[in-house]
Amino acid sequence: MPPLPHQFAFLMLLALPIACAAWTVTHEEIFREPREFCKDKSQNCKPIAARKFFYLFTCEYCFSHYVTAFFLLLTRFQMLYAGWRGYLIAWFALIWVANIYMSIYNRLRLEIKHENVIIATEQVVQQKLEATSENTAPNPR
Repeated sequence: MPPLPHQFAFLMLLALPIACAAWTVTHEEIFREPREFCKDKSQNCKPIAARKFFYLFTCEYCFSHYVTAFFLLLTRFQMLYAGWRGYLIAWFALIWVANIYMSIYNRLRLEIKHENVIIATEQVVQQKLEATSENTAPNPR
């Protein structure tokens, strides 16, 4: 097993592409049509297993479990222990860190949208003030 600082660094770095893949599939425009199809199926399929299967493509937390499993197969990353226990610990740790990254990213996007709304509102108010001041200014004749 690599030293613990290397495992921790690998954990923090490997969680980035996991978060990126999970967020992209469950939120970004490029996957909108398949996600809408899955959302519809998750709400309207009769068998509960089918509803749950399609739901996992609409929830970043749920989908991150499967993305993490793929990355563990790809990288063979283990934490603290060799063998299945190391994979299990790495699996849960990667899911947790990836979801922290996605939460931070979501919060950042909300703050940016909020700032853009404030800026747009201030611009509208400024334009109204300028229009009002032009209309009330005395006419030099």
